[in-house]
Amino acid sequence: MNDTPGWASPGSAPSEGQGAGVPRPSEPIDGSGPAANWSPTQPPAGQWSPPGAPGTGPGAPPPAPGWGGGPQGHGWGPPPVAAKPGVIPLRPLGVGEILDGAVSTMRAHWRAVLGITLTVSVIAQVAITLVQRYLLPEPAAIDPNATGPEALRQSADSAQSALINSVPSLLITMIATLITTSVLTVVISRSVLGRPVTLADAWREARPRLPQLLGLTLLLTLISAAIMTVGLLPGMLIGSTAGAGLVVIGLLAAFVVVIWLMVRFCLASPALMLERQSITTSMRRSDKLVKGAWWRTFGVLALTCLLTLVVSVIIAIPFSIIAMTVDGGGIDRFLSEGSTDFGWPFLIVSGIGQVITATITYPLSAGVMALLYIDQRIRREALDLELARAAGLPGYDTRS
Repeated sequence: MNDTPGWASPGSAPSEGQGAGVPRPSEPIDGSGPAANWSPTQPPAGQWSPPGAPGTGPGAPPPAPGWGGGPQGHGWGPPPVAAKPGVIPLRPLGVGEILDGAVSTMRAHWRAVLGITLTVSVIAQVAITLVQRYLLPEPAAIDPNATGPEALRQSADSAQSALINSVPSLLITMIATLITTSVLTVVISRSVLGRPVTLADAWREARPRLPQLLGLTLLLTLISAAIMTVGLLPGMLIGSTAGAGLVVIGLLAAFVVVIWLMVRFCLASPALMLERQSITTSMRRSDKLVKGAWWRTFGVLALTCLLTLVVSVIIAIPFSIIAMTVDGGGIDRFLSEGSTDFGWPFLIVSGIGQVITATITYPLSAGVMALLYIDQRIRREALDLELARAAGLPGYDTRS
């Protein structure tokens, strides 16, 4: 954001109407400059002094022993509570606080969050339903009585057909995710500062970054596809039983490498949006922020995926039952012939369930990603001080 220090790239022009009273953006910390002297070690959560009280601003001396100095000073009171202008306290965050911050953003800015996620989800699901109904070819037929080489050939044809048929849906879903992630990242960045935001404001700020975000997503997808190809190709070229075993080993090895890289680059998207960096610079920023915290980042992302999966299953089960009930003919054909040519009732009901799922899971995933980025910058680069100044908290304005 232009009016938030440390979020926009160096040299960015101030926002329209930004006066001299708003601090200029500071340069992201990449190991150079005056801020490079920050220690790589992070203080434990809950031991950051709050602003506003005399002697508690940046640079203030530590409290005297015996007067709230904590265990080290044998004090009488608990550590001071960190400032919290928005949905998170300005200090290193725990996993629960990251998840709570994402949910709190959904509640605090529900109009903007619901507006973008519901609109994009409905449009995407309508497009997917129409493509499935009118554009995709019929899936390859499978003879349940086939055996030997014929059964293997039919299985391969079926897998190839399913892969081809899934490409349009994946592309539509990717575009929908890009749009919602870009807008929701802006909403979350405002909610951290406790500032109001409308859907129009968020869209106006996010729209110029969409081409770069699309390029980043395509680049990461191509990297993953290339790694998977390298892992599978030797076994596929050899063939026979030995080749099949090599395919399995190559698949597992490639999957591990892809997961490792995607976690390293998971913060590139919020860095690109909030710092207005290029694609390659955003990837380097993510790699630097995740370095030394890979397992923690992986754990938070895995927990988020598990939560979204649970929510998706909880929503999908009742809608699947309803869809099967209202479209008995399509289910009969699927059970007897293996045909996936479902009728409109099934597609509409299941589509409604998909829209509800996306409306809930999109903000959660985007919120966790953005707050992980903020948390790592607080831990590595003392971004909490920048955010406190941007939020206008007393005790943090260092201008003379």
